Amino acid sequence: MSDCLFCKIIKGEIPSEKVYSDELVYAFKDIHPMAKIHNLFIHKQHSHDINAMTKDSPDQISDVYKAILKWTQDEQLDSTGFRVVTNCGADAGQTVFHTHFHVLGGEKLGRFGK
Repeated sequence: MSDCLFCKIIKGEIPSEKVYSDELVYAFKDIHPMAKIHNLFIHKQHSHDINAMTKDSPDQISDVYKAILKWTQDEQLDSTGFRVVTNCGADAGQTVFHTHFHVLGGEKLGRFGK
């Protein structure tokens, strides 16, 4: 998608601080971190949100979670813990409409929600 921020990051048109990349998934540091470690994992094929990804390309979810598994094991976060969050829709806080998964960790995380 030509006007998608994350598609432009994948193409290298917008800089990012890469933490992981393979043939299907790209991950980079969030520019507004909410934890000591806060990375975004995105599939290289565009989808609007998690519902669209689930409906149209469910294998992409597995691709992303396999990348998260590999990265968290390599970084030894699998032994200390981490959180994976995805927002679906503007009311949930989604600001970039390319399905993405926030991976947070590196410190004790508080409870979430109201």
